Amino acid sequence: MAKHKLTKRLGELLIDHEVITPQQLDTVLQQQQREGGRIGALMVQMGILTEQELLGFVARQLDLPLLDLNKVEIDPKAVKLLPEVYARRHRALVIAADDTQATVVLSDPAELDTQDAINDLLFPREVELAVAPQSQLFGLYDQLYRRTKDIANLAEQLQDENALSRPALEAAGLDDSDATVAKLLYSMFEDALQVGASDVHIEPEKNLIRLRMRVDGSLQETELKEVNIAPALVSRLKIMAGLNIAERRLPQDGRFALTIKGNPVDVRMATMPVQFGEAVVLRLLDQSQGIRSLDKAGMPADLLASFRRKLASPNGIILVTGPTGSGKTTTLYSALTELNTPERKIITAEDPVEYQLPRVNQVQVNTQAGLTFAGILRTSLRQDPDVLLIGEMRDQETAEIAMRGALTGHLVLSTLHTNDAPSSAIRLMDMGVPGYLVASTLKGVLAQRLVRRLCEYCKVEHPLEQSEQQFLQYLAPGIEAGHFYQGKGCASCNHTGAKGRVGVYEWLEISQDMADSLREQNIERFNQLVTADTGYVTLARSALKLAQAGDIALSEVLRLSEWLD
Repeated sequence: MAKHKLTKRLGELLIDHEVITPQQLDTVLQQQQREGGRIGALMVQMGILTEQELLGFVARQLDLPLLDLNKVEIDPKAVKLLPEVYARRHRALVIAADDTQATVVLSDPAELDTQDAINDLLFPREVELAVAPQSQLFGLYDQLYRRTKDIANLAEQLQDENALSRPALEAAGLDDSDATVAKLLYSMFEDALQVGASDVHIEPEKNLIRLRMRVDGSLQETELKEVNIAPALVSRLKIMAGLNIAERRLPQDGRFALTIKGNPVDVRMATMPVQFGEAVVLRLLDQSQGIRSLDKAGMPADLLASFRRKLASPNGIILVTGPTGSGKTTTLYSALTELNTPERKIITAEDPVEYQLPRVNQVQVNTQAGLTFAGILRTSLRQDPDVLLIGEMRDQETAEIAMRGALTGHLVLSTLHTNDAPSSAIRLMDMGVPGYLVASTLKGVLAQRLVRRLCEYCKVEHPLEQSEQQFLQYLAPGIEAGHFYQGKGCASCNHTGAKGRVGVYEWLEISQDMADSLREQNIERFNQLVTADTGYVTLARSALKLAQAGDIALSEVLRLSEWLD
């Protein structure tokens, strides 16, 4: 590999080219004496130069290309030529390679020791260097160095240990294979955390185990051929969750906590007997992320202001509605965080308690012990609360107690499973709640969904097909087509075209006329008033605004509309 070497020390070169002043360099050197570290990194940390400015200068001095890795094709097979431990240590990434050459991106190419190490690791290939920001490298490591190979190797090792040919206790992962089971599960959780998975599914079939992870709402699948290891995996997870390992005929629920790479993770576990064993779903809650504020929820400014006004009410009911996985609980926790002041007493009834909140009395539902939502709610009303949160209104009894609590001066927050905001009021009456109670207590309903956000680095303009143009006219008659986008796929989004999710919201504030129609149980009149309300914007129309702004694809709007039909 040809050496790319600076002719002088980096600090001296920066002064010679009048990029920094001698006084700034003295300040950095003093900081380096106190704390250690590299000169370049300290300059960026201290705000003397941006990372892009520093890298641009170094790249010019070494005559190396400066790359934006979000816009570069990266060969996943080439990446694996450099093991992850060395990639992270040297802040390097192999982005392309053949039998004779390899292109390696470095965040600090001025370090000759790094060049020598990379040359040795990739020998006999000739190495071509390039430069990219460290932040981009570290963002890609988690995506490119997946744990799927480790998981497959450990699954094979566990099968070789033949734990399942031994007695039941050994099959539960409590023999010599225990360490292998633990390593396999740790690798699985580590991989899930790296890609930002919300759920992990373990599904045994006749000849394989499907390991699936839900990332940004979609499942990504890995197949393990070692089907015989499934009981050991499930039993080990049951032990971690304090469940009965001998019971395989009935569903079980539990939870446990673990730490992955220093991050505390809370895991909710649910088992279900299936044809070839037990299927397991693990819901992951990364506690290190904390609870976001309402300002960061992505609600439109006018909707957020209206929602906050109702949150400030001393009494009444506010509902958040949507299907499983739409972010309802996250929104409620954000609202509770805003209401959580020393002047208010807050009590919650949850199944399960997902995040621990200071100053809040959180009660876990335990149906086996007879502790139901309704039971907790009755007791809570005698505990002098200001705010009550009910995890879910599942039945008439819970809904009626909540509404009578709202009538007696309490603010009640809860969730409901309905398609949109208007149908929530109707759903309550279908559950058997009297119309006058709904009319007297319901202040507002927030419906929401999570849709996939387009990747900023690979989205391209999307010419509309005729069917899409017809859909636009149906959804918003007279609208001009404008510009819409779709994701092409790149390294940054793991070639999916989408990265992360964004909330779509629909807010219905119950007016006096709407309340009167509910009191009379006049559903037709209620729906007419909702349609005529200029402040009410449907979920589909809200999603369309995001598509027009280039945040999501039009296909997401279409998919959302299909959900609502």
